[in-house]
Amino acid sequence: MTNTDLRSDALPTTVREYLAASTVHDADTASTFLTEDVVVVDQGETFRGREEVHAFVRDAGAEFEYTTEQTGAHRVDDEHWVVTLRLEGSFPGGVADLDHRFTLRGGLVAELVIANHEGA
Repeated sequence: MTNTDLRSDALPTTVREYLAASTVHDADTASTFLTEDVVVVDQGETFRGREEVHAFVRDAGAEFEYTTEQTGAHRVDDEHWVVTLRLEGSFPGGVADLDHRFTLRGGLVAELVIANHEGA
């Protein structure tokens, strides 16, 4: 069963805490929510393992100022969740709606795919 438009507090703690840490580039905290063999794909670029993902969280978008707002979330199944974030800031284009597709394993993030939002 898929639930749409979930409130942030209805998301698994792992997803909420990872997003909170990654939004402020707190790579040390974000890394505690990752499996050892985690894979993150951001706009087609792939990062494998905690070390590469740690650097990704620390550095991605750090050269820009922006705000982040959750505009949607839904549960695909017990291991798969999608959170849509709107970023507004000083990066090219100024506004981006991004889907964060999480795969959880053992309560940790095993895979995260970040891509342009697939509109309704």
